[in-house]
Amino acid sequence: MTETPPRDKHKAFYGWFALAGVMLVIWIAGGIFVNSFSVLLPVITEYYGWSRGVVSGALSAGILAFGIPSPLWGAMVTRFGPRRPLIFGNLVTGLAIAGIFFVQEIWQLYTLYIIAGVGGGIGGYIACTTVVNNWFVKRRPLALGMFIAASGLSGLTFPPLATALVAAAGWQTTWLILAGIVVLAGVLLGCVVLVRNHPEDMGQTPDGLPATSYADPVPEAPASGQEDNWRVTQIFRSPTPWLIGGFAAANAFTMGMVVTHQVAYVQDIGYSAMTAATTVSFMSFFFVIGGLTFGALALRYNHRYLASVGFALQLVGLIILLTTRSLGFIFVFSAFQGMTNSALITAMPTFLGAYYPRHRYARVLGVVLPFQVVANALSAIIGGAIYDATDSYRLAFIIAASLSLLGMIFAFNARRPKYA
Repeated sequence: MTETPPRDKHKAFYGWFALAGVMLVIWIAGGIFVNSFSVLLPVITEYYGWSRGVVSGALSAGILAFGIPSPLWGAMVTRFGPRRPLIFGNLVTGLAIAGIFFVQEIWQLYTLYIIAGVGGGIGGYIACTTVVNNWFVKRRPLALGMFIAASGLSGLTFPPLATALVAAAGWQTTWLILAGIVVLAGVLLGCVVLVRNHPEDMGQTPDGLPATSYADPVPEAPASGQEDNWRVTQIFRSPTPWLIGGFAAANAFTMGMVVTHQVAYVQDIGYSAMTAATTVSFMSFFFVIGGLTFGALALRYNHRYLASVGFALQLVGLIILLTTRSLGFIFVFSAFQGMTNSALITAMPTFLGAYYPRHRYARVLGVVLPFQVVANALSAIIGGAIYDATDSYRLAFIIAASLSLLGMIFAFNARRPKYA
């Protein structure tokens, strides 16, 4: 087995720089791909006369292109390491975003957003969390919490930025500026300058600690010259990935349902549009806190128990939403929802990092991630269909609450799989 190069004691641990690189990437990707789209949606519909439903479909198509081929993205990251897919994928996304400047037909918008979604799949969540997983073991939950918090910050920063850009430069030029941010800040600074694949590449070890001071909970890569006979088909031979995918889907469904329909619901019960928007901003603030809190607590406490508590708090929040119209309690719900969504998003890669060796992480994440993506994509459609049929969101929120209860059961029972 190849030996780890000796660590230079005078050399600072580089993992925090690699983490900063992927935090920058996810902050930009989430901010531009999703959050800026919500700002530009009404501007595009007014300019072309297209319906909001038709234009919104471009984002849904892009999200599906991002998530459905995740097994392929996971295999790519496993084959080439995360850094090269990060660079290539974000370049593709940047070019696609720039191309929206030239859009004249709705099919062109769909095509470019699908291409952007493919680029985001190649150089997004799987590649980024693989970098974190490679560089951290003991402090992995905290590092993942910081990474997820960066995605939450995009919801606080990019909508006002995109609004200001549209007012100053027009919506078409805004797409070019956003594309420039992807390439210059995301690709050049985040991926090229900061990201490195493994600590071993730089003569370091995970967490920057002596190799004897930590132990990966599962076997690492086979010795040089030996074949690793493990296959993707083996992933689902144990119940563990089904349970992890199940709780990720339950959380994603609730998150998608609430994020899409909360503003409309709060207005329906008698509050102003500004008040409704404020409840969502409040949720985004607690989203940032939730990932950091879960990451810090998971350094000391069992992540199965923490995830179960997260779902219990999510369920309490949804019960509050179903039983009161008090604005104060709606803000309490928003705080619970933002914090638990972020914590449970952090939980999924934390479970996988704890249960599978580093050289298999990207593959496993690649086959589990579609559970989350599909649930998130379907939730908004199902919520809207229920409202159209019943003139109320009550049944939609009851379904979300039921899934939170189911997610709690899944998370509690998602134990480490047994290996042959």
